[in-house]
Amino acid sequence: MKLNTILLTAAAATAFNLGSVQFPFSHEPFESSLLLDLHKSLVERPSITGSEKHVTDFLKAYLQDAGFTVETQEVAKNRDNILAYYNNTRKTKVLVTSHIDTVPPFWPYERRGDEIWGRGTVDAKGSVAAQIIAVEELFDKKEVSEGDVALLFVVGEETGGPGMGNVNDLGLSWESVIFGEPTELKLARGHKGGLGFTIKANGKAGHSGYPETGSNAIDSLVRGLAALQKIELPGSKEFGNSTLNVGRIEGGVAGNVIPASAYATGGVRVAGGTPEGIRDLIRQAVEE
Repeated sequence: MKLNTILLTAAAATAFNLGSVQFPFSHEPFESSLLLDLHKSLVERPSITGSEKHVTDFLKAYLQDAGFTVETQEVAKNRDNILAYYNNTRKTKVLVTSHIDTVPPFWPYERRGDEIWGRGTVDAKGSVAAQIIAVEELFDKKEVSEGDVALLFVVGEETGGPGMGNVNDLGLSWESVIFGEPTELKLARGHKGGLGFTIKANGKAGHSGYPETGSNAIDSLVRGLAALQKIELPGSKEFGNSTLNVGRIEGGVAGNVIPASAYATGGVRVAGGTPEGIRDLIRQAVEE
């Protein structure tokens, strides 16, 4: 976890034109620290997408105690984004941000020697803790000042990003934004986008002994999914190929009943092109 602090500090220094000093990584067993204590407090509180309130409440109190001005932005009932900055200057040059929700199921915090286990340990509570401590240290050392940097922590990143979408309503913009995500300790300037889709097929129910009386929705769905595998998705030099995954299929009521409906859900990791263009490719492949 100490490495994340070093990387974030280096990234922030670049954004503020403070120089490009690099610090050596350490592989020594870690002891307790402000960073590790904060990280533990975050990980041991469940925040599965849709139920982030425990972590939101904790972070709000922590940041206020640390001297930040804290705003909450309601995304849905009991689901708030957090914006934190020093004094009264909410518009800053740089924004440091990550998300506080996790995928299910909750996995309690656990130490195994020099390893930390638990849901959100890396994605993305490791980033949240490192970002907060790094910004605090930069202010304590007077390497940044009021108006230079703000912190933003959002809900709902794992399921479509409604939290980050609502950030547009804050009426703010920044010269630079540093996103905290697992990047194998590398500074990255972008990543693939995401596009989800659902394909539904309708048929006509009937007894499997008399197939001519019905229309099998699963058969239709399978043909559509097979067509998806032949799509040539756009890519880019920076991010490589776009990829498509069908993650769930459901349909029918019993093995001896012709299914009247079926559906599949999936997603595309978008490396190039536009969401609208990829939707059109999916639609054309399935309809043909």
